[in-house]
Amino acid sequence: MANILDSEAGTELFKHYETEYQLVQADLVQKLDQISELTGEPRKAALSTAERALEEAGELLDQMNMEKQNVPSSSRTAINKRLRDYRSDVDKHRRKLQTLATDRSALFGGRYTDNPAGSSGGDRHFEQRQQLLSGTDRLDRSTQRLKASQALAAETEAIGASTLADLHRQREVIEHTTTILYESEGYVDRSVKTLKGMARRMATNRIITIAIITVLVLLIIAVIVSKFR
Repeated sequence: MANILDSEAGTELFKHYETEYQLVQADLVQKLDQISELTGEPRKAALSTAERALEEAGELLDQMNMEKQNVPSSSRTAINKRLRDYRSDVDKHRRKLQTLATDRSALFGGRYTDNPAGSSGGDRHFEQRQQLLSGTDRLDRSTQRLKASQALAAETEAIGASTLADLHRQREVIEHTTTILYESEGYVDRSVKTLKGMARRMATNRIITIAIITVLVLLIIAVIVSKFR
């Protein structure tokens, strides 16, 4: 049997298909083991059930093979190896089922003869009924897989919508922060202009003060000089 699912590889949908395949395969192995102990009608029913399980396993492998395209490249090598192992298991089960199905003495029990005319009309009705049940079961399983895929798609869509909403909120925060930064830059520019104006006024006041002091000194000198004449 192939290795157990590696939980770190593959997409969620691939994991879903793989888990379902492993359940179907385990059920198929159990049915094949039981068939060798059965005869007559029970053996026919078990063969039909095993055939349906084998078909379902093949369908799941096909789904996994398509879904592996969404698997990251780093994990795809391990995925391909598991798929080859699963294909090998299915082929082995198919050969075993064919061997069990060709054992006509066990299939028909004491009613088996080499004359095909000896088979009853009831057997044909039984086979037709089994084929109808097989088709119904396959349709039900396909419906269930479709519903699971739709549920997963809806969940993914909800996650995507939530992510978009978070991104929108983050964008609004960034825009608000940018606006505040622009306003702060304007305040800084006005503050720089105010400081420059204050510096110019201080320089002007200093020049005026120096001029006044100079005039006063000159006047004092002039007064002193006039007294000594």
